[in-house]
Amino acid sequence: MQALDDTNSFEGQFLNCSSITIYKSSCMYTCTSLVLQFINILLLPQAIDMASHILLVIASFLAIICALATAFDPNPLQDFCVADPTSSGWDLIRLLIFRTNTSNPIAFKITIAQIPGLNTLGLALGRGDYAPGGTSTLHTHPRATEITTVLEGSLIAGFVTSNPENRLVWKVLQKGDVFVFPIGLVHFTFNAGNGPTATMAAFTSQSPGFIRVGDLFATNPSIPDDILAKAFQVDESVIRKLRS
Repeated sequence: MQALDDTNSFEGQFLNCSSITIYKSSCMYTCTSLVLQFINILLLPQAIDMASHILLVIASFLAIICALATAFDPNPLQDFCVADPTSSGWDLIRLLIFRTNTSNPIAFKITIAQIPGLNTLGLALGRGDYAPGGTSTLHTHPRATEITTVLEGSLIAGFVTSNPENRLVWKVLQKGDVFVFPIGLVHFTFNAGNGPTATMAAFTSQSPGFIRVGDLFATNPSIPDDILAKAFQVDESVIRKLRS
């Protein structure tokens, strides 16, 4: 079991099977070969006129294919790849039963289970514990859709649709309710009740990623104050105050 701090990182997942490296290398080799073959064809004299008309279309198409090849978890080259064959599965039991410590500024803790049987299958599981007033803060998972089930207590959950609609979709969840956060969308959870809340979250990637909106004010190196001020439509003094 990997108990994470309030940064809620998804580092440390099982990613050691050779299938991932082989797949990615194969994809990049295939994409590179396609691009090189296309360039060779364009260099032929009889192809120069035709190339001038279709160059951008085909180049864009190849770029999209190459990007998709590495955008999501790779397809495994075997049925399964258990990271630790001697594991007893105790991590999953602890994930379902034991509450974690939420004594931190956001009164929230997520624990990502190290379940060897999920290795290379494109899934991750985590338990979220909330003290009253606890929140996961505004964040996004760039590589995964999240499906959250409330195990106990109640929870306000919501996400914001993409521009230009920017619509807030939210709901008050009770024990047994399920809520889906679409991939890449900014979302949040908040315990507005008087007691603790626990959730089980499943992610459609072994490494979903985690980006907090608040991290924009703590990047390394820093984003210039005037850029953030224009992005959030506030005075630069507000940005400096948020950084402090």
